[in-house]
Amino acid sequence: QVQLVESGGGLVQAGGSLRLSCAASGLTFSSYAMAWFRQAPSKEREFVAGINWNGGRTYYGDSVKGRFTISRDNAKNTVYLQMNSLKPEDTSIYYCAATNGGIVTGTGWYKYWGQGTQVTVSS
Repeated sequence: QVQLVESGGGLVQAGGSLRLSCAASGLTFSSYAMAWFRQAPSKEREFVAGINWNGGRTYYGDSVKGRFTISRDNAKNTVYLQMNSLKPEDTSIYYCAATNGGIVTGTGWYKYWGQGTQVTVSS
């Protein structure tokens, strides 16, 4: 049974930082590209960042470029999202997801999803 479990969310002031983690089990982690998405109330799920199977390639949504960094540790079956210079508009539930293709931004390409972790940025 595949599980993706996010952690690290919380409440932070604007300008602050958080690091999210997503621990994967039940799949050959190094065979999957991984991504972070987010979804705010009444909004569609939005692509945040993606990383290929070995970490050699990354891709970011325009709204987070230069502030967020995605990385992975295949030995620990974990993907991370370092979030700096947080803004109130970053407030969302953040989800990690796995796809056995390359980095893609559409939600329909991702086979496995975590349950999400809440990030709230106060002004």
